[in-house]
Amino acid sequence: MSIETLKRADKRPATGEEETRRTVASLLDEIERGGEPTALDCARRLDGWDGPIVVSPEAIAAAEAALPPALKDDIRYAHDRVRRFAEHQRHSLSEFEVELEPGFRAGQKLIPMTTVGCYVPGGRYAHVASAIMSVTTARVAGVRNVIACSPPRRGEGIPTSVLYALHLCGADQILVLGGVQGIAALTFGLFTGHPADMLVGPGNQYVAEAKRLLFGRVGIDMFAGPSEIGIIADGTADPRILASDLVGQAEHGPNSPAWLVTTDRRVAEETIRLVPGLIEALPEPNRGFAAAAWREYGEVTLCDSREEAAEVSDGYAPEHLEVHAADPDWWLGRLVNYGSLFLGEETTVAFGDKAAGPNHILPTKGAARYTGGLSVGKFLKTVTYQRMTRDANRELAAVTARLSRLEGMEAHARTADDRLAKYFPDQDFRLEA
Repeated sequence: MSIETLKRADKRPATGEEETRRTVASLLDEIERGGEPTALDCARRLDGWDGPIVVSPEAIAAAEAALPPALKDDIRYAHDRVRRFAEHQRHSLSEFEVELEPGFRAGQKLIPMTTVGCYVPGGRYAHVASAIMSVTTARVAGVRNVIACSPPRRGEGIPTSVLYALHLCGADQILVLGGVQGIAALTFGLFTGHPADMLVGPGNQYVAEAKRLLFGRVGIDMFAGPSEIGIIADGTADPRILASDLVGQAEHGPNSPAWLVTTDRRVAEETIRLVPGLIEALPEPNRGFAAAAWREYGEVTLCDSREEAAEVSDGYAPEHLEVHAADPDWWLGRLVNYGSLFLGEETTVAFGDKAAGPNHILPTKGAARYTGGLSVGKFLKTVTYQRMTRDANRELAAVTARLSRLEGMEAHARTADDRLAKYFPDQDFRLEA
């Protein structure tokens, strides 16, 4: 194996987490003890917001009226694609009941969660797509209470486009709260009276850390970090398109990794040459974010074969993975670690981020090794049940008694003994291991 790194990243996605962890832990504790008044104080201090926290129907109607019809059409287009894909996911999941032996039946049920909190990031961008991805998918899954929160633009509240999207997709209540205070409000049921069973949605490092610290008390979609892109390319790839797609994700923020793995030196070197110019052509603040991300988190690796390229890519386990290479079906069958896969030059991460249909809330920081992205299944509890006749106890209870005694669990064994004694009083059973 011959792997050469032509551009090495100075940092990794987990760089600088300790200070964030201390800050978030302190703030969560403060809000849990202080409740809604403390969350309101955080909204004033950290979000610059002293208006109502719960968005009123009148404010939602005003947001809808303020948006141009063409923009509402685009939002509805994206919502329709995401909803239809989620509906197909839901139909692919099934409940069942099976007779494992005469008189013994076991089954599986899919139960939607009662309350889900959807966090929609704010800040420098209006994340309409994130509103669509989280709320729509929860609604299709059948979640009873879908509560959304999003940070305000200073002095303005939640952007009108995000409000419209949240309402269109079916959010029951919308909170004007960002950051740790937003996550805390969703978790503890502040302002709504409905504590979340699960938290979903992307956010900055403080939001991600708050979700991580609360995991266990509440479910979370995944441990999320800065947005990532990985690209695999061979000699057929267009370096201009590769560079454009790398920069397209690097603008997310100064800590967004961008990785290129290629089997062609010319493609690698030309892509490296093109990226700085594409970054320089961006407006601020996008230019500064992309420049920092490429400088500190960009990496280009040259491999001898597609097998090596696949192995390197699986090691990254990128959130988004594009393949610009011949024989896309080979890559589809070979690659195993990614959040979402984009096969061929004709598709790109931006399509998936905004309106294509598959969900864009995806695992980062290597989590694609063990989990996929947000889907209908994340909002469904897969639970099991069983029922049986007395006659079916004859064999199962005896096996249970023997295995329980083998493990030293006498009380377990006696629950089986008692049923055998009651149902088959005239029969002898071997109950010792």
